[in-house]
Amino acid sequence: MKEKTGQIFSITKDNPTVAGCTVSKSIYRAKGYDFTYFSLAEYTDISAETYEYPKICIVNSGKMEVYTSDNEVWKLSTDESIVLPMGKPLGMRTETGCIYTEIAIRKESNMNKVLETGKVLKLADLLPYQEGRIVNMDLINDEKLKFVIMSFDEGTGLSEHSAPGEALIFALDGNGIIGYEGKEHHIKAGENFKFAKNGKHYVKADGKFKMALLLTLE
Repeated sequence: MKEKTGQIFSITKDNPTVAGCTVSKSIYRAKGYDFTYFSLAEYTDISAETYEYPKICIVNSGKMEVYTSDNEVWKLSTDESIVLPMGKPLGMRTETGCIYTEIAIRKESNMNKVLETGKVLKLADLLPYQEGRIVNMDLINDEKLKFVIMSFDEGTGLSEHSAPGEALIFALDGNGIIGYEGKEHHIKAGENFKFAKNGKHYVKADGKFKMALLLTLE
């Protein structure tokens, strides 16, 4: 995964828009999966294209529209997401500028039914906080890829462990503390963090905290 490891970063800050341009940056491409950052300057668009596999768009900042040739339109703002319909021409456009992450997955992927195609949603709203508990929800659960959202009540956390693949964190709500290879990092909503394969880490809530975890497995 082409991202900095072991430090807090921001997809938005690291991928600024370029006046009059659309910019894409692939950070992972393997085994039928593709993760890409897109930066669209104000009044730019990506012309309609058709895909036969699912794509999830997560808006990191700004506003955008997904549109079809028959004038169907979905409007998305910061922190909102959508599973794009397959088999029909879809374009992206923005008047104000937008930065978003696109996750392309295999057509046969095991996707949670809460991710309804063509429905705009916020990942943080898909699961609640529960007193004294950590709540997990698998959004994608494949042999080579997992996409999970988690809520941590105040005082909860995951003890130190390692994972057999690289992982990308999206902080969705509140504040958390990530311990990684002997150092602590304070992360807040809108920020990101990457674990290397087998990197020792732990996660603690600093108050209440929600995050998404995108994990690649080898």
